[in-house]
Amino acid sequence: MQLATKTGQVMHADHGVEAFCDALWLEDGLSLATRLAYRRDLNAFALFLSETGCARGLSEARAEDLLAYIAARHPNSKASSANRRLSCLRRYFAWLMQGGLRQDDPSAGIRSAKQAPRFPHTLSEEQVEALLQAPDTEDLLGLRDKAMLETLYASGLRVSELVSLRVAEVSLRDAVLRVVGKGNKQRLVPLGEEALYWVQQWLGKGRGVLLGAKPSDVLFPTAKGEAMSRQRFWVLIKQYAIRAGIQAALSPHALRHAFATHLLNHGADLRVVQLLLG
Repeated sequence: MQLATKTGQVMHADHGVEAFCDALWLEDGLSLATRLAYRRDLNAFALFLSETGCARGLSEARAEDLLAYIAARHPNSKASSANRRLSCLRRYFAWLMQGGLRQDDPSAGIRSAKQAPRFPHTLSEEQVEALLQAPDTEDLLGLRDKAMLETLYASGLRVSELVSLRVAEVSLRDAVLRVVGKGNKQRLVPLGEEALYWVQQWLGKGRGVLLGAKPSDVLFPTAKGEAMSRQRFWVLIKQYAIRAGIQAALSPHALRHAFATHLLNHGADLRVVQLLLG
């Protein structure tokens, strides 16, 4: 059997998968790993149709064919895997329709499998304390890192907001930070006593020594006087987590999640926490 697109391009049905995967790369720039996964899923469905004696090919499949395939595969699959396969099929049939290769989408009425909500791992208060104690404050960079970790946990800032802080955005007298967040929106975030103490220590004893004669308005600069990258700070968090004996997988926003969770656990108002998070 041959298929012809709206542009008149002739395509054999057994080449539909390759043409679809090529289109994913050309139109969406999807990675090789994603394209390989889509190819596997489509070939698996085509094999299922063949093995069950279905006279229809992959591009001609009906809704009942998809339902039979999902029913056969889902009992041994996680909901996330079943949904990934369904997502692949939806994109494939949408591509066929876009190219004028079929008039309907057999996957349109099929619901995704229910998945349990996924929540980020939240550090316990004991784990946070161990992480905050990990930097060596006798060391210049350790003092900086200590002040950064304390600030992050006390304020719930995003990592991008933390590394972008300028000295002028800190009021030691009022113990607040002026943070420029998403959408260039500004908000005032209070610093707790512990974080304020370590920021004062950093500004009074560490920052000037680290910078020397290098000009910089960054609150927590690198040795070159530049703002630290988010990736570099993430590396530091992982290093200190190892030193603190924390084996749980962490995200770059582990302290931000902990800040919110611990405040709520201690009775803070949800709306207040949301305002602080920005």
